[in-house]
Amino acid sequence: MERIAGNIVDVLNGNIYSGEIEIVNGKIHDIKERSRDFKTFILPGFTDSHVHIESSMLTPVEFGRIASIHGTIAAIADPHEIANVLGIKGIKYMVENASYSPIKIYFGAPPCVPATKFDRSGATIGLKEIEELLSWNEIKFMAEVMDFHAVINGNDAIMEKIKVAKKFGKVIDGHAPNLTGKELKKYIEAGISTDHESVSIEEAKEKIKFGMKIQIREGSAAKNFDELFPLLHEHYMNCMLCTDDLHPDDLIKGHIDKMVKRAVEYGVDVMKVLMAACVNPVKHYGLNAGLLQKEDAADFIVVSDLKNFNVLQTYVNGKKVAERGKPLWGYFPSSIINNFVAKERNKEEFRVVAKNRNINIIEIVPDQIITNKLIALPKIKNGEITSDIDKDIIKVAVVSRYEEKGKISIGFAKNLGIKFGAVASSISHDSHNIIGAGVTDDELCRAINLVIENKGGISIVNGSKEYIFPLPVAGLMSDKSYEEVAEKFAEMTKVAQKLGNKNPFMVLSFLTLLPIPKIRISDSGLFDVEQQKFISLFSDSRIST
Repeated sequence: MERIAGNIVDVLNGNIYSGEIEIVNGKIHDIKERSRDFKTFILPGFTDSHVHIESSMLTPVEFGRIASIHGTIAAIADPHEIANVLGIKGIKYMVENASYSPIKIYFGAPPCVPATKFDRSGATIGLKEIEELLSWNEIKFMAEVMDFHAVINGNDAIMEKIKVAKKFGKVIDGHAPNLTGKELKKYIEAGISTDHESVSIEEAKEKIKFGMKIQIREGSAAKNFDELFPLLHEHYMNCMLCTDDLHPDDLIKGHIDKMVKRAVEYGVDVMKVLMAACVNPVKHYGLNAGLLQKEDAADFIVVSDLKNFNVLQTYVNGKKVAERGKPLWGYFPSSIINNFVAKERNKEEFRVVAKNRNINIIEIVPDQIITNKLIALPKIKNGEITSDIDKDIIKVAVVSRYEEKGKISIGFAKNLGIKFGAVASSISHDSHNIIGAGVTDDELCRAINLVIENKGGISIVNGSKEYIFPLPVAGLMSDKSYEEVAEKFAEMTKVAQKLGNKNPFMVLSFLTLLPIPKIRISDSGLFDVEQQKFISLFSDSRIST
């Protein structure tokens, strides 16, 4: 029997008392009150209610190692990134790898692979695959139903998948950016229970009114916490916290603990914050994670105080897995799995001949993953359309990774901030083809070829200098330790910032996400999300910028 003493934070009952936890066989055997003063506080561990582990560029076991130092005891993971590359084979890889993680990782069955009928991914998750996945003990829910248009329109394929999830009694996750009114109601009535895409209080409150749970998100690209945290004052029982997509350099600085600290700093009652961070995800998804009650799994954390939330120790199933910023779980070597067949391209393929017409532009919205559609007069040089760094309009290209000489589509994006060179990546949601952006065709082509040569990764080209960070696991993740990955990614980010953008890789990775408004790009061309169709680069409409 092991005993841990401190100020017990009983979130479920809303009180704090001096006590001692008795742990037997990984469970809380008893909690006894003690009449003495303690400096530290013991509380249920944090749960990330919605995360794509692949976005951390870490395998699940390495994600667990780094998350544990921040007091995370569980993560609710949607493996649709690797599923788009490798299908069920990729999901099985994630589940098996996660079994060696120090924290509890619960996976969902992704119903939208590819994300929409317009995407061209490396695999498909059909009705048969959903049936199989939901029968696994490791699959606890149906992951986000990204194609909300299909649900609203009553598409048979997606509705059959939802029906299967209901048959298995599984919670169904949502994805409803900018969805309101009758369309939102129809989406929720289909059985979808959560949303992590809200960007305003009004949007979130309407979803709560119709019965949804809101996952307040603070990731590397999409940052909605400052806008949405006031929900915790009145609607804390209907809220959870999540990161969605978090890069390794951000994850090493903090996880759900950072959001908890900020919410308390902003004046939210600590018990309400902890309800969202610790209790609600466990209850909503029916997880076997402990909530600091007798007979629960001994999953809890010890923190310095209820203001700074400095995590001193993290326990999972009664085992101390992290202490004072260090994981007590060693590095676990991971196997390599991939699907990458693209061959080298040449710079002539990235030329765009001018047509004496305006062009459609993808306008990036800072700290959001939504975009706007603009019409602009292109910069023309020697009869070709080029990047216009003075107006911050940069050429972007998407190359299929699933064919040797697949399609290349060209577009232009505003607010990327790149003034020199080029960057490229095999992380491009959700099909994960190769996306690049560059000032010159030569640098753009070379950056993309670096990714191709390494069968996945992120690259930078600036003049004669070339940099590559290989991602051999599905072209999404590294097989290295989190320490090595965080250090290498920080180095790449530092180099990329010299091109003019503070975080070009995360911004680029979402330009291909076809379900998110308003305009995107895939290997098939520019896509107008609201019209649900591909559009030409060229436009006869009037200039809007």
